[in-house]
Amino acid sequence: MSQATSQPSSTETPFRYTARMAQDIEVAWQDRWEEEGTFAAPNPAGPWAEPAKVSALGQKLVVLDMFPYPSGVGLHVGHPLGYIATDVYSRFHRMLGKNVLHALGYDAFGLPAEQYAVQTGQHPRKTTEENMANMRRQLRRLGLGFDNRRTFATIDEDYYRWTQWIFLQIWDAWYDRDAKRPDGGRGRARPIAELVEQLESGEREVPGASGRRWNELSGVEQAAVLDGFRLAYTDEAPVNWCPGLGTVLSNEEVTNEGRSERGNYPVFRRNLRQWKMRITAYADRLADDLDRVDWPEKVKLMQRNWIGRSHGARVAFPVTLAAGEGAAAAAGEQRSIEVFTTRPDTLFGATFMVLAPEHPLVDLLVPEGDWPAATHDDWKGADAAASVTPKAAVAAYRLAASRKSDVERQTEGKDKTGVFTGTFATNPMTGQAIPVFVADYVLMGYGTGAIMAVPGHDERDFEYATKFSIPIARVVAPSLDAADAPLDDAYVGPGVVVNSANDRVSLDGLTVEEAKTRIIAELEEQGIGHGTVNYRIRDWLFSRQRYWGEPFPIVYDEDGLAYAVPDDQLPLTLPDVPDYSPKTFDPDDAGSSPEPPLSRLPDWVNVELDLGDGRGTRMFRRETNTMPNWAGSCWYYLRYLDPANDEALVDPDNERYWMARHATPVAGAPASTVDPGGVDLYVGGVEHAVLHLLYARFWHKALYDLGHVSSEEPFRKYFSQGYIQAWAFTDSRGQYVPAAEVVESPGPDGEPVFTWQGQTVRREYGKIGKSLKNSVSPDELYDAYGADTFRVYEMSMGPLELSKPWELRAVVGSQRFLQRLWRNVVDEETGAVLVADVEPDQALTTQLHQTIQGVREDYEDLRFNTAIAKLIELNNAVTKLDVPPREVVEALVLMVSPVAPHVAEELWARLGHEGGLSRVPFPVSEPAKIVLEQVTCVVQIRGKVRDRVEVPPDISEDDLRDLVLAREKVRAATGGGIRTVVVRAPKLVNVVPA
Repeated sequence: MSQATSQPSSTETPFRYTARMAQDIEVAWQDRWEEEGTFAAPNPAGPWAEPAKVSALGQKLVVLDMFPYPSGVGLHVGHPLGYIATDVYSRFHRMLGKNVLHALGYDAFGLPAEQYAVQTGQHPRKTTEENMANMRRQLRRLGLGFDNRRTFATIDEDYYRWTQWIFLQIWDAWYDRDAKRPDGGRGRARPIAELVEQLESGEREVPGASGRRWNELSGVEQAAVLDGFRLAYTDEAPVNWCPGLGTVLSNEEVTNEGRSERGNYPVFRRNLRQWKMRITAYADRLADDLDRVDWPEKVKLMQRNWIGRSHGARVAFPVTLAAGEGAAAAAGEQRSIEVFTTRPDTLFGATFMVLAPEHPLVDLLVPEGDWPAATHDDWKGADAAASVTPKAAVAAYRLAASRKSDVERQTEGKDKTGVFTGTFATNPMTGQAIPVFVADYVLMGYGTGAIMAVPGHDERDFEYATKFSIPIARVVAPSLDAADAPLDDAYVGPGVVVNSANDRVSLDGLTVEEAKTRIIAELEEQGIGHGTVNYRIRDWLFSRQRYWGEPFPIVYDEDGLAYAVPDDQLPLTLPDVPDYSPKTFDPDDAGSSPEPPLSRLPDWVNVELDLGDGRGTRMFRRETNTMPNWAGSCWYYLRYLDPANDEALVDPDNERYWMARHATPVAGAPASTVDPGGVDLYVGGVEHAVLHLLYARFWHKALYDLGHVSSEEPFRKYFSQGYIQAWAFTDSRGQYVPAAEVVESPGPDGEPVFTWQGQTVRREYGKIGKSLKNSVSPDELYDAYGADTFRVYEMSMGPLELSKPWELRAVVGSQRFLQRLWRNVVDEETGAVLVADVEPDQALTTQLHQTIQGVREDYEDLRFNTAIAKLIELNNAVTKLDVPPREVVEALVLMVSPVAPHVAEELWARLGHEGGLSRVPFPVSEPAKIVLEQVTCVVQIRGKVRDRVEVPPDISEDDLRDLVLAREKVRAATGGGIRTVVVRAPKLVNVVPA
C-alpha cells in the first residue's frame, strides 16, 4: 500500500502523528481492507464455499457481539467498548493463523422505530435504515474488522423469512418427555406428526377425550388437544394491558407504580389470548446445561434464579363454591384449591389461604350476599366501614391490584393488603376451616397462583396474619422442648417438627427433611397431593399488538383452526398500513381489548390461499399480532454462518464447522461432560444475561432436537462486559438534563456548582447513554484524536468486565503512546524511517520476549488494559535509544496492531513490508532469550569472603550449590573434602571444608 498522505502538522514537523494524519491513515486503510476483503472468512460449503482456503487456515473461531439496535442518535462511546474488545481478540487470533468469523448485524424491529413512525408518519423502515446507515459509518470509522458480507438486519425480508420458518418448526413440534436424546438423557422435541401417529394408533391416550378415540374427535377438538402439546400455541394469558396506548406492554415497559413508561398511563393485568412459547418444557435442560458452558458464575446464577427450579409438593385444599358459572360450575359444588409448596412439612401450620387476584377460582368463591358471620371487620377491605358486600370488595381490590406491576406487588417490606373472598377452605391435615383471601403479594405467574399461608414460618405470611388477626401456629421449633414457645416473628431456622399429628400421620419429632418425605407419602396415599418440581419460569409470551415486527406465518379457517403458511410462500411480508399506532382507548377503560394496526387491512387479513394440502384454494384469516423483537435476535448468530443461502437456514456443513464441539469440556465441567459446541466467544452487557440468552438457548435446543443444528448450545463462551459511566445531571424535578449543556463554576465554599439554563442541577454518576442524557459521540473522538487513540483508550480504561468512568482528559495519554510509537519509527521532520538492523542489548531483548509472552496471554484472556500497559513500557524503553532496533520495533508494531490497527498497518508498510499485517504471524516469545537481571552471590570459605559470582535472582539452592562448588577457588580450598555447605540463594554460599 502506498503510505497515507496527510497535511503537515507544522512546517517544522510535517510528519508528526496528529489527529489529522491519523484520520488520513485510518480512512485509507479502511478503504483497502474493504477493497481486498481482508476480513472475509471462507466457508467450507454453501454459496461461499472455499474449502481449500478453509483447509489452509488453522482452527475456526467464531467471535460475536450482541446485536445492536439502530438508534436514531447513533453510537455513544459506551457502545464500542465490546466491539473493540472482540475486534482486538479477532485480529490477534487471525495473526495466530485461525479462520476467524467476526460479523455484526442489526436488531431492527421494535418499539422505538414504531413510536417515531407514529409521531412523524414516516414508515419505520425509512428511519430504521437511515439509522443503520449512520451506525455503519460510525462502526467503519472505528476500523472494526467485520466480515461485512455477512451483515444483515432483522427487517430484511430474506432474513425474517427464516425467522418465520423457525417459528413454524417450533409450532409444528411437541416435547416428548420420554424420548431418549443422543446424550442419554430423556426429553426432546419431536414433529407434531409423530404425536398424531401415537394418538391415532392408541399408543398415547387422548387427553380430555372421555375415552373417545382420536378419529372420533372433531377438527376443532383435535386442534385443541394438539395445542396442549405444541411448543408454540395460543392461550389466555395475563398481560399488561394499557388502554391509553392501545397495546400490551412487557414488564420492562411498566413502572413500579403500575403505569406505562411511555405516557404514564394506567396499566391493567388482563387475560388476553396470546401466542406463547412452551419454554417451560426445557426448564431442566436450560438449568442443567449451564454447567457445560463457559459463562460468568453470576450470569449462570441469574439464569438459574429466573428458571427457579424448586422441589416440593402440590396439595389440594377442599373448598365449596359460593357462586356458579353457567354449566361449568354451580354454587355448593365441591372443588379444590391446589397449591405448590416447598415446605409441605409445615402443612399442619396453614391457617389461611391466599389467591392471586387473577386466579380463575376467585369469582366462584365470592358469595352474592353479605359477609359470613365469622368475618372480621379488617378482612373486608379498605371500604369495610361502608359495609360493602364481598363481591364489591373483591372487585374493587382486583381493580386496584391490576394497576400494580409485579415488581411493586413483590416489594419486600411493602404494607400487606388483601380482602377475604367470603369463603373458607379446609386444611386437609387438621380439618379446620381456614379463610381464603385475595392478596396482591401472590402472583398468578408462580406455582398455581394460590398459596397455603403458614404465618408461623414465613415472614410475609406472618406480616399478613398479624395485620388481619389470623391465628398463627408453631409447627417447627429448635427442639421439642420449645414446641409451645410463643412466636414473636416467623421462625425460619432449623429444628424439628412439632404440633403436627392427626389420626393418620404424625410428623412430631422429625427433622424438616424427614417430615417432607413422610408428608408427601401421606398426601400421595390419600390422593390429595404429590411430590413435584416447580419452576419460576413461565411460558414465553410471544405476541405484540404492534405493527413493526415479523408477521406470524399462520392463517385461520372459518372454524378458527390454525394452519401454517407453506414454506414456499415465505416470507409473509409486512404490509404498509395507513396508521402505525394501535387503536387507543380511554386510559381507565380496563375492559377494552387490543386492535392491532394490521387488523385495519381487511384485504390483507382476509385472503384466499392454496396451502398445498390438496383442498384447493380457500378463504383464511391472517394473524394480526406480530412477533416480539426477541424473535429476530434469538438466532442471528446462525445466519452469520451462511447468510447468502436461499435454500436453508444454514448449510449443515457450515453449521458443523463453525459451531463445532471442542475436544475438551469447558473449565470446571466434569471430564465426562460432552462439549455443547456453539459460538466460541460472545461478548455483551449483563442486562441481556437472562431473557435474550435464555430465549436463544431455548430456540437453539429446539432446533437441535429437530435435527437442524448439531450443536446443543448457541454460545459456548459468554463474556459479560462492564459499562462506561459518566457524569449525569438532574434538575429539581429529578429529570435528566443534557450533560453537554451543563456549566460548571466554583461555589462559595470552593466546591463546584453546576447549572443548566440558569438553574442549579445535581450531579451523579451513571451509565453513559441516551436515557441519562450524558452521551458522548465517538465522532467527536475520531475528529479530535483519531480512531486508534479512541480504541487504545477504551481498552486501557480497566478490566473489560468492570464498569469504569469516562474521563476525556485521560484520552491524551493514549494519543501520546501512539505518537511515541510513531516517532520510534518515523522522523517527524523528514519522514525517514529511523529503525536500523542493530542488535538490542540483553536487557531490551529480555524485556521484548517477556512482553511478547505477557501480551499473548493478556490478549487471549481479554486483559487488554494490562497488555497495553506492557506495550507502553516496551515502547518507552525503545524511546530512550538513539537507534531503535528493527527486531524490537517490528515485534512491537505487530503486538500493537490488534488494538491500534491503522497506525500499525501504516508503520508496517513504512518498515518495508508489503501486503498488510492482518495475517502476519504474531510474535513468539523465546524463553532462551529471557535473561533476568543478575545478582552478586558472595562465596565464603569458613566464613571469609573468597569469591563472588553473578547469578540469576531466581536460581535454586541446588543449582547455586553446584555452581559454587565448581568454582576454581572453591575446588582448591576443598581438596580434602567438604564438611558442609550453607546456601542462602541467591546471595550467599558458605563452604566449610573437612
